[in-house]
Amino acid sequence: MEIEKYMVPCLSKKIFGLDCPGCGMQRSLLLIAKGEFSAAYHLYPAIYTSILFAVFLGFHLFDKTRNYSKIVIFLAITNGIVMMVSYIYKLTNF
Repeated sequence: MEIEKYMVPCLSKKIFGLDCPGCGMQRSLLLIAKGEFSAAYHLYPAIYTSILFAVFLGFHLFDKTRNYSKIVIFLAITNGIVMMVSYIYKLTNF
């Protein structure tokens, strides 16, 4: 089955013709599922910080015995920085 057919298209790219800071995340997740970890990073450098953020956000929402708020805030800021730096790099170099 070709899962690529079912991926959500980027609205920003369709309307404005420009990638958004999240462009490439779905394809990068698919590459991770296929075991192509390096290719996933090269396609979307923020993929691993995004996954860590999602995991700890899930812990924060469902595990009420511990406080994960500082980790979640740190990962959100780190992920935002990695996303924006890689986005600016992509816009200026490609």
